[in-house]
Amino acid sequence: MPAKRKILVTSALPYVNGSPHMGHLVEYLQTDIWVRFQKLRGHDCIYVCASDAHGTPIMLKARELGITPEALTEGYAAEFANDFRDFGVEFDNYHTTHSSENEALVTEIFTALRDNHDIYTKTIEQSYDEKEGMFLPDRFVRGTCPFCKTEDQYGDACENCSKTYTPADLIDPVSVISGTTPVRRESEHYFFRLSDYGDRLRHWMNDAALDKNVVAKLEEWFEAGLQDWDISRDAPYFGFRIPGTEDKYFYVWLDAPVGYMASFKNLCERRDDLEFDDYWRPGSDAEVYHFIGKDIMYFHTLFWPAVLQGSGFRTPTGVFTHGFLTVNGQKMSKSRGTFIKARTYLDNLNPSFLRYYYAAKLGPTIEDIDLNLDDFIARVNSDLVGKLINIASRCAGFISKRFDGRLAESLPDATLFNEFAGASETIATHYERREYSKAIRLIMALADRANRYIDDNKPWVIIKDEDRLGDVQLVCTQGLNMFRSLMIYLSPVIPAVAEDARTFLSEDRWLWKDASSPLLDATLPKFKPLLTRVEPDQVQRMVEQSRESTPVPEAASKNQTISIDEFTKVDLRIARIEKAEAVDGADKLLALTLDVGDATRQVFAGIKAAYDAQSLVGKYVVVVANLAPRKMRFGVSEGMVLAAGPGGEDIFLLSPDDGAEPGMRVK
Repeated sequence: MPAKRKILVTSALPYVNGSPHMGHLVEYLQTDIWVRFQKLRGHDCIYVCASDAHGTPIMLKARELGITPEALTEGYAAEFANDFRDFGVEFDNYHTTHSSENEALVTEIFTALRDNHDIYTKTIEQSYDEKEGMFLPDRFVRGTCPFCKTEDQYGDACENCSKTYTPADLIDPVSVISGTTPVRRESEHYFFRLSDYGDRLRHWMNDAALDKNVVAKLEEWFEAGLQDWDISRDAPYFGFRIPGTEDKYFYVWLDAPVGYMASFKNLCERRDDLEFDDYWRPGSDAEVYHFIGKDIMYFHTLFWPAVLQGSGFRTPTGVFTHGFLTVNGQKMSKSRGTFIKARTYLDNLNPSFLRYYYAAKLGPTIEDIDLNLDDFIARVNSDLVGKLINIASRCAGFISKRFDGRLAESLPDATLFNEFAGASETIATHYERREYSKAIRLIMALADRANRYIDDNKPWVIIKDEDRLGDVQLVCTQGLNMFRSLMIYLSPVIPAVAEDARTFLSEDRWLWKDASSPLLDATLPKFKPLLTRVEPDQVQRMVEQSRESTPVPEAASKNQTISIDEFTKVDLRIARIEKAEAVDGADKLLALTLDVGDATRQVFAGIKAAYDAQSLVGKYVVVVANLAPRKMRFGVSEGMVLAAGPGGEDIFLLSPDDGAEPGMRVK
């Protein structure tokens, strides 16, 4: 057994502006398995996390919902914490970045960097939304890619050609908040001199535990040249204000990783056996590991270790990076029902099934993993129920009924048990290296070996011979001990099932080494089934509950309905047509300028065949006022005009009675 280690582990902080889903769980289950393994080996391993609770998206979503950012993040944080708990993710502490500990630490780090001349100010140009009165993050500007001309792309990178650029490079840029064209405006920002840290980061990279693919990516970034990092944002912004300023805030990507430290500090304040500096100051003998997704490698392998180095803290021992999740070989999709929320899964299926399936797929690389739902059903039923649990269920009944629950005093085949015990360090090495799929394959090969032993010795046959009752007890004791070793090996993966198995075997606790010594001459209670099979209709129900309704194409079923709750979300208002004109290059569209009472909207309506543009000015129409702005080839449409009729020249606008006013709601 290796010497006792002191380990601190984190997962990337979940951004709490939406509900947790199956993609989130890849990381937290991967991390939880590794932490549980370390604890099972007897190491001091602490697992902390927190909600990432700052930034423009959270501020805007809270504004949209009419609540405070604090209320928004607290609600989603509780949802994450509850779902993590029900999936068996066991944090030693789960905190929030919107905390006094985080504000104190990020201020300390900023001050140290500034005093070391690693912080400077520079005036930059940014996209500014004049209608909303705010600077726009790159991802809040969309437009046509300047390289491949793909429409509706983010302001920092094209999803089609993967080229990177700035919002100023976009063709026809549009604010995703207001739908208006942003302007360029100057603002003074604070920058961190990441460009000065190349040599120090290379030294850290050579010592750190990093996957070869991560190292290769780091080499690309070094070759391209490290760019100084903008660590400030302008008001309005939800976050911590930079000391000495009135309208500048720490960028979320500065205070988010500090959230690892803040969560641990919060834990230290509640535990007398932990000292913050023992883990986070240079010279610490503790190991610190971050589990992250490949999309945030840059922050964690360049920006974060450089900030720590420059501010007097120690750097991570390693950064473990994983890929994304696909479902049935494709990106998660609401229309296909494969964008599955964590709670939707929990409402339908045992969390142990997903923990096992992910483990069977996961390795230490940044390759994506696929949740194939048919394979999920087959593998869980075959491996967990058909192989693993089957060992116990084939043996426990005989021990209970014929031997008063008493195991034999010895094993009939010590050599076979030693095969199981001898696999201990190989399996441990796989877990340590995060080669979970290799560990699972070896464990299931041993499960096959155990089932073959039971098949060869046929206790259900020899039980009929009174002279061989002792052999039945021996065979079943052998079988249950092989089952016990396998459950110890699998307890990091399926802890809830392992706990039930340990309770059945009447043991108070397990350590990894216990798998190598048999349980003999012990009295066991009556066996209860530990798992039941996954039924296809359970998975299908989960998919149906996750499916989002999509526009009904022509010739689709006339029976498709929406609920009254969905209908009441539609904001129907009376609008007056202030201006109408033909759209160049469009056969059916008219561009309408509508007065909806509190604002003026531009809406494109496919009614050119039925109406002359000038004849519409001054008329009233009904408009869907809360439809999200849509970027079209001709501009941005900020609503939808309602009309009826069979089409072509026979399209009739729904005009209200005389006396109506723009902005009146239609009920």
